[in-house]
This record gives sequence, C-alpha cells and structure tokens, in this order.
Amino acid sequence: MFILVARLVCLYAFTHVVVHGQDEKGERFLCTAVPINKDTSCPVQSLPFQSTTAQEEELRNTVMQLRETVLQQKETIINQLGTIKELTSKLSRCESESESFRKNIKDTMDDVPKDPNDTTDVLGKTMQTLKDRLENLEQQQTRANISGASFPNELRNLLQRRLEDLENQLLKRVNDLEAEKTQLYNETVAHRQRTDNTLNSLMNRLSELEKGGAGFKSPENFKISLPLRTNYLFGQVKKSLPEMYAFTICMWLKSSASPGIGTPFSYGVPGQANEIVLIEWGNNPLELLINDKVAQLPLSLSDGRWHHVCITWTTRDGLWEAYQDGQRLGTGENLAPWHPIKPGGVLILGQEQDVVGGRFDANQAFVGELSHFNIWDRVLRSTDIIAMSNCSSYIPGNVVAWVDSNIEVFGGSSKLPLGLCEDRLFDN
Repeated sequence: MFILVARLVCLYAFTHVVVHGQDEKGERFLCTAVPINKDTSCPVQSLPFQSTTAQEEELRNTVMQLRETVLQQKETIINQLGTIKELTSKLSRCESESESFRKNIKDTMDDVPKDPNDTTDVLGKTMQTLKDRLENLEQQQTRANISGASFPNELRNLLQRRLEDLENQLLKRVNDLEAEKTQLYNETVAHRQRTDNTLNSLMNRLSELEKGGAGFKSPENFKISLPLRTNYLFGQVKKSLPEMYAFTICMWLKSSASPGIGTPFSYGVPGQANEIVLIEWGNNPLELLINDKVAQLPLSLSDGRWHHVCITWTTRDGLWEAYQDGQRLGTGENLAPWHPIKPGGVLILGQEQDVVGGRFDANQAFVGELSHFNIWDRVLRSTDIIAMSNCSSYIPGNVVAWVDSNIEVFGGSSKLPLGLCEDRLFDN
C-alpha cells in the first residue's frame, strides 16, 4: 500500500515538477518527475510523511464505499418494502373484485355472463405482475452483486416466500372462482332449460286448444274412421316410442268386421316388424305379439259396439294383463321376458306391418273406428283403468297421448268429432 501511495505522490510530482517534504527529524526529501513510461517507483523509506496520509485516504475511501453500500442496501430495502405493500394492495383489490364478481353472478342468475373469464383474466394479469416484480427484484440483486453490494440473503428469502404465498393465494382464488362460476352456470342453464321446456309445453298446449282439434270441442275428442278392409286406409302416430321395459296401451274401439276385427295397431322397428302388435284375423283369437312372441287374449270385440281395451306388459318375467271395459279378463307370463321394447320405430293404426312402415295386407286391416289411443311407459293400476273405462276419469298417455296433432290419416281414412263418453259411447 505504501508503494502505491509513493507512486501516486511521484505521479502527482510529475505535474508540479518538485515536491518538498520534511519528516519529524527535520530531514527533507525531493521527488523528481519522471515520464509515465518509466519506472515511477520511489523508495518507501523516502516518503514517511506520505504513508500516514495514504492510509487515511484509503480508510476514508473504504468508509465512503461502505457508506454507499449501506445507502444502496437501505434504498433497496425501502423499494422492496414498497413492492410488498403494493403487492398486498393488489391482492386485496383482487379479493374485492372476486367478491363483487361472485355477488353479481348470484344477483343475475337469469343473465349468464357471455364471457365468464373476465375476472380470471384480471387475476391472471395480477399474478403475472407479481412474477414480473420478482424478476425485477432478482435483476436488482444481480446489479447489486455486480456493483459490489451484497443483497441480504435473509431479506431475499423473505421476499421470495412472500411472493410464493401471494401466488398460491391467487391460484387458489382463481380455482375457487372457476368452480363457483361453473356451478352457477350449470345451475342457470339447467333452470333455463326447465323453464323453456315448461313454456314450450304450455305454448304447444295453447296452440292445440286454439286450433280446437280441427273443429273438435277439444284436441282429444275425435275418432278415426277406417270403413273398408283395404291395404291403404290407416292412421299413423307421429311420435315414436322410446326404449321401454313396461307399458300400458289403452284405446276405445268399435268394429263389426268378420272374420276378425283385423289389426287395431302395430309397432315395428328396424329388424323386427312385429315389435308390438294387437291382431285378430281369420278365425284366430285376438293375439298380442311382442318381439314376434305371441299371447292369446280372451277378449271379444266384434259386436259393433264401443269397447274400452287396455293391455299391460312388463319385461320382468314377461307378465301381461288384458282388460275389456274395466274388467281384467286375461293374464299370463313368459311373453318376451327380459326383452326391452326398442325405440325408433313406426306406430301404425289400422294395419299390420310386414316391413317397418309398410307392406300392408288387406286381410289383416282393421275395419271400424278408434279413439283415445294412449301409451304409458309403466303398468297402470287397475283402479285407473276402471276409472277410464266408466268415463269417471281420463289419463292421457305420457309416451303417446291422443291429441289431434299427434295423429295423421292416410288413404281415405278420416277424423270425426267424438265427445269423450258422450252418449255413453256404447250407443250406435
């Protein structure tokens, strides 16, 4: 260090040409200027008065550097405290926005937001801001290391943990909001769908009532007439059947045809034209076919009078029952057991299908009149069947209901007015 100071003194002397000094003993020294490219070293022992001065200067410089480092670290700490305060403020603002967003969703259940990700975007941007702050602090640490100032490890770790906590809180808040929004959205959509379905049903019913059943007193007070035994007169139900594991089929019918009343209805599906058929042709008894399996029904319907007919069936053990005018006249089992009724078929009134929807045989055609043909996907109670047969009650089918808009007629068959149980239906 003394050599360095001596060199500096000599270099300084180069500018002023001569420097005189004197030690405590009164001895004097002279330092002569030399060119820069020459050896500028001076004997240390020749500058005793400058050694003390150089040490003081070096200590002064060291103190200044330490003071500057302390000031820099203090400034960095202040900046970091301000950053922490700003991040805490942002977290509070995010929580406030999320609470406000959730309240708005709950208060406007009937108006689902078109873009439910707005709040999520805000939180995502805030989290990105936190990451940018962390990177900024790391860059500050790098610059401090380059400038010679040491960044306190304890403070750095504290800030790192704080930022990680804030990021975890934001991620949890985002996940909670996403879950709440999804649940609220699903509930709103389901509620709206139920409301729309109810309104559609009411509108359809209102439309049917306004139409008045093509001049009928009500949409169900009509009959279809099939006066001739042909292969081109028939009615068709517009609705197809769903998959069913049980059913009840009821109708009013009148026929005086002989031999046999023909086929009041048939339901065919791809691959099985005889999925459900009620038929009486030739000298055969009335038969119920399910999946082309046959059960004979002890019913008598060819006397030219109105009769109420109900047939129930369940796939469990193939149990079936047959009712005529409210009385159960037949029952049995093992009729297509464990076979579900297939969906997507064609339901024809008055004809038997050899292929789905066609190839009718005139010898198997129904001759007479049909009304109030209803289908339920369950076995009705006998009390309900009796009530409908004696005109004290009417229960429309939940799978197929007898209304004018559900029935089409073809080939010259016609729809005619008929009051439910008016004139007792049993009169000609």
